Amino acid sequence: MSHRGAGENICGACLHRSPSFDATVAAVDYAPPTDQLVLALKFGAQLAFAKLFGEMVHAAIRQTQIEMPQVLIAVPLGPKRLAERGFNQALEIAKPLARKLRIPLDKRLVLRTRETAAQALLPPEERRQNIRRAFTLSGQSIDRLKGLHVGVVDDVMTTGETLNELAATLKRFGARRVTNLVFARTLK
Repeated sequence: MSHRGAGENICGACLHRSPSFDATVAAVDYAPPTDQLVLALKFGAQLAFAKLFGEMVHAAIRQTQIEMPQVLIAVPLGPKRLAERGFNQALEIAKPLARKLRIPLDKRLVLRTRETAAQALLPPEERRQNIRRAFTLSGQSIDRLKGLHVGVVDDVMTTGETLNELAATLKRFGARRVTNLVFARTLK
């Protein structure tokens, strides 16, 4: 489990370049054997793992003292990738997590404005440019976002560039705080 916030663990990368998000909670390290479970969900459509991942993220959150978000969102996929996969793994994890936390899940707050190359296929130094300006808010969402603490759900946090860009977008439109809630985080 990792997290970043006032008086909490701060990773070296966050010390070097302060991210747009305020905290991250990860249930597990992205390492064998859990990496295979993530791949089974993401590429094998083993959707039963999403419920397990949501429950594990919930358990990790309960071990922290973070401020609870007021609304959850899932990192959105582009339309092409969503059509290829048939589901958004982050959304599938967010559904049971939202029920466990009793926090509303807003499936339409953030939109992906363009297709991007899969971050996992890019070297770390190219990921920031790849994801730049990939998100926006729908017109009716802007008023709902102002002053909110948003929890962003994703399956895996690798370099954090996607989550950072999404947090920057949310804050640009008025979010007060952004906390990442991820199933797995890669080790350096």
